[in-house]
Amino acid sequence: MTYDLKNIFEQFKAEGTYLTGEPYGSGHIHDTFRIKTAEADRDDYILQRLNNKIFKNIPELQNNIERVTVHLKEKLSRITGANIKRECLALIPSSDGKSWLLDNNGNYWRLYIFISNHRSYNIVDSTDKAYEGGKAIGRFQAMLADMPGGPLFETIPKFHDIENRLRILEEKIKEDPAGRVKELEYEIKEYLSRGEEMKTILRLGREGKIPLRITHNDTKFNNILLDEYDKALCVIDLDTVMPGYVHYDFGDAIRTVTNTAAEDEKDLSKVEMNIDLFEAYAKGYLSETGKTLNSTEIEYLAFAPKLITYTIGVRFLTDYIDGDNYFKIHHPLHNLQRTRAQLKLVMSMERQYEEMKKIIRRLV
Repeated sequence: MTYDLKNIFEQFKAEGTYLTGEPYGSGHIHDTFRIKTAEADRDDYILQRLNNKIFKNIPELQNNIERVTVHLKEKLSRITGANIKRECLALIPSSDGKSWLLDNNGNYWRLYIFISNHRSYNIVDSTDKAYEGGKAIGRFQAMLADMPGGPLFETIPKFHDIENRLRILEEKIKEDPAGRVKELEYEIKEYLSRGEEMKTILRLGREGKIPLRITHNDTKFNNILLDEYDKALCVIDLDTVMPGYVHYDFGDAIRTVTNTAAEDEKDLSKVEMNIDLFEAYAKGYLSETGKTLNSTEIEYLAFAPKLITYTIGVRFLTDYIDGDNYFKIHHPLHNLQRTRAQLKLVMSMERQYEEMKKIIRRLV
């Protein structure tokens, strides 16, 4: 589908004249475009058509992002030498003053300033990058620890709630809407056999042993921008910033930081968890958050990557069984490929779990 990007862009209070608009990035959910402006001394922008089938309440989602970015900017303003425009996402208001626009076809749009001279990686190839990624997410969590104004809106209810994800998976297995269950005996058995263990974090929360905090909830490494020197710069993709447990952020970051292959790698022999990258990320993360986490939160950090890798795998498997209605796919077996790669990564983490626990204990 094509959109009149120039017309949409001009309905926001942006500086500069529209020059070009091209698809940008590799996100699964929204349609994202980079808008280049004609003037050399003006910013470029990121324009996004928001997926309101997945995010049911765009105004509340945008209110979350406004609250978070305002608070982060206030924190950054107190840091000598901070570059607020590059270290925090900046929403541009529409002509009616809102942080989003509803077009005549019922599409929701938003506009950010494009962060210049950044680097983004899908695969992490050094302990230095892993450490900087850990610092970025740790700093993000620490800065938001005292954000005023009550809880954020839950943009996707029960997003990382593994009990809910397993319930949906089991429903889809029974329904078999796309006629695919018969071919998935191995995958279904492996995922369901781990279900009880994966409910550990929810149980700890119910017992009051770990608190709900403001978490990002989608900390794959390409949601962390590094600067031109590969130092931590900015955390992006704030759609799922809402109440959560710190293990969700730590776990999803480790899932992508330490994977020796792509999220959808077909050759499963390439998929392993790199323990050196785990240690480097954990060191960066704890350098920012170590003083704010309680002992139980720290104790279960090593468990978190298993949980989130498993959870994402459950989601890919569910979507495949359901006929591929959630994640964007590039070929008919894409979600199955993702499902198998995540399971292989879980197994690698299980083999290295004792060493992961030792590393966390050594770092605190």
